[in-house]
Amino acid sequence: MGLKNNTVKLAMALCLSVGLALAQGNEKHLTGKVTELTCPQAAPDCGKKSQPRDTGCPQPTELTVQSASGQLQVVEIVGTTRFVEGGTAAAVTDLKVGDQVEIDANLIDGELDAVEVRCINTAAQTAH
Repeated sequence: MGLKNNTVKLAMALCLSVGLALAQGNEKHLTGKVTELTCPQAAPDCGKKSQPRDTGCPQPTELTVQSASGQLQVVEIVGTTRFVEGGTAAAVTDLKVGDQVEIDANLIDGELDAVEVRCINTAAQTAH
């Protein structure tokens, strides 16, 4: 009976490991500079594409990040997206064009949905 139980436990652990590995296949990590914040078309005072925060989008729904190699990637901001700046909780409204960010995202139906956006160097810090 002990051998059978161990075999069942091993099989369950293997299935769990494979499931976790497959789930991680949809996770993406991005690092780069925010080049654009996009608003919903119905947002007041901002049209479809935003400008830097002072003239732009009050509540962006996606952001475009440019990697060090120049590749552009659009990431959706969803209701569960967390924002962090300087190790503390932040808000989407703290994000600005020019900020350096690290993003953890999930690939869902061909789109990247941001899980967490960490601001690692703000545009204001880079200007000084």
